[in-house]
Amino acid sequence: MDTQSTERQVEHDVLLVNDKKTNKIQAVKGLDENGKLETVPATKKNQPQFMRVDKHGDFFSNFFSNFFSQLKNPTQFSFFRVPELLTIKMANQMQKELNQKDTPNYELFLKHQIEPKDFKQTKENKVAESTTNQSQEHNPYKYDIKDIDWDSLSRLGLSKKALEEMDLLDPLLRGYKTKDLVAVNLDLGSAVFSLDARLSLQKNNQGKVVMALEGVRKYPNLNAPLHGHEFSKQDKHNLLKTGNMGRVVDLIDPSTKEKISSVVSVDRLTNNLIVTRVEKMQIPTEVKGIVLDKEQLQTLKQGKPLLVEGMTSAKGTLFNAEIQFNAAKGHIEFLFDNTNKQNQSQNQNQPQMAQDLKTFRGKELSDKQHTDLLEGKPVYIEGLTDKRGKAYQGYITYNKDSKQADFSFKNPNQPEEKSKVQNQSKASIDEPKKSKGRKI
Repeated sequence: MDTQSTERQVEHDVLLVNDKKTNKIQAVKGLDENGKLETVPATKKNQPQFMRVDKHGDFFSNFFSNFFSQLKNPTQFSFFRVPELLTIKMANQMQKELNQKDTPNYELFLKHQIEPKDFKQTKENKVAESTTNQSQEHNPYKYDIKDIDWDSLSRLGLSKKALEEMDLLDPLLRGYKTKDLVAVNLDLGSAVFSLDARLSLQKNNQGKVVMALEGVRKYPNLNAPLHGHEFSKQDKHNLLKTGNMGRVVDLIDPSTKEKISSVVSVDRLTNNLIVTRVEKMQIPTEVKGIVLDKEQLQTLKQGKPLLVEGMTSAKGTLFNAEIQFNAAKGHIEFLFDNTNKQNQSQNQNQPQMAQDLKTFRGKELSDKQHTDLLEGKPVYIEGLTDKRGKAYQGYITYNKDSKQADFSFKNPNQPEEKSKVQNQSKASIDEPKKSKGRKI
């Protein structure tokens, strides 16, 4: 009973059409594969074949504009929209109107006729409006280039051309910091000096867009309060070990004196402390194929590390790792234990050799190389590939006691080469350090 009642409440319209060549009112059945109109006489027998459309205005407008755009020879037809229950009756009355050639009365004809151009215009307007709204809502740029104070930037040795040549202007206008340090020359009139800094744009009190410089510190300053927050021993330990403080704290806004819940991280490039408000933390609901539940999301929202198991790497292998929000990066990062990293690094430099001593780091040894290795001689091997795909070569030796293989870029049996390497290392230490920043 409920189903039948619901079906009665759903109201539909039917499309009638007049073919101007035949002057016949018929019911629309649809379009064939070639866009040709298919019709049937408006009789009770053909009712199941009538094209029925929802009476909702927006739906019908979209439907009819799409239908009309696919129709071949649209000017040949006049369309009418009538209630489904009155289709046959109104089709007959409209046909009578058309047949009255002497004194035509087109009352029904004109009342129910559809003007395709009205629906087409409405659709075009909606598309234009939607496009305009999307362009306004999804503007990727935070700053307008015309608002930049280029006179101030020139005193830093920066110009529009220089920023474009370094591919820095576009990300800066989007509101990002430079990924690398940039060598900046400060001209203060009485003094000129250089420094390496991360650059970003910000608005000053006059509304001008100026450049903000983040210089490099040797260590993060954890002994002084940060916006009213005194760092605990645990805070300092976390910031130095992982780069993230690991909890949410209330910091005092310098201008409004308002307490703001925030997370704190260390910018590993500059060692400056970076703050992100909790409400602006962007936490993904899925990480490497694992959907996070509410409890896990809450843990990340509190600035804490979270162990996630069963994630899938880009190579398709499963792995486990801790993740945590990093305020300096503005997103979630993976935390890999330093001890495990060291062990992995040591293992990579040691026995990456098959048990039969025939293969080293994926490179198969010749019979002579295999024999020399068993006799304790260093074996020269080439065609090895590092993680970045770069080829390298060197010498391998085999320790029978530890059953491990060692790799060296120099022949360990030639002390002259060892001395040469040591002298080169000493010379490199004595050389003055060069700026790490990107030169302008």
